[in-house]
Amino acid sequence: MGKRFLTILAVAVLMCSVALLGLSGAAEQKVPDDITIQAKLWKNHTKSPVKLSHKKHSEEYGAKCADCHHVIENGKNVWKEGDKVQKCMECHNEPTIKGEKKLPKDKQALNLKLAFHNNCQGCHKKLKKKDKVKYKDIPTTCIKCHPKKKK
Repeated sequence: MGKRFLTILAVAVLMCSVALLGLSGAAEQKVPDDITIQAKLWKNHTKSPVKLSHKKHSEEYGAKCADCHHVIENGKNVWKEGDKVQKCMECHNEPTIKGEKKLPKDKQALNLKLAFHNNCQGCHKKLKKKDKVKYKDIPTTCIKCHPKKKK
């Protein structure tokens, strides 16, 4: 009986350890309710930073994590909920602000400005096209996301 008890105890301890590691990983990924997008890649911002409610996007608007977060492999998003979330700039580190659409395609994929605009503005435009009444106030223009800086 002593060996059996020790085996069961060892398995129970191992399972608890794995569960605690999983919980600690989830706790590390605590996301703030509100996020300000202000890339350090651009030394002199010409537009104001973008403030967005992560909580509203996920809870009220029903956005799924992978709608915004991604890791592309072979042309597909392989990022899954629970995977590490990196800052956009970690991959999208091409800094061109003016003329970014004239960059070669491989550079465009890494361009931070295009990444933000294609992801955010692209989604907003699709939603507005789908239902103009429901999404009439969704921002799709520069000034709606980048309000003029107060002097």
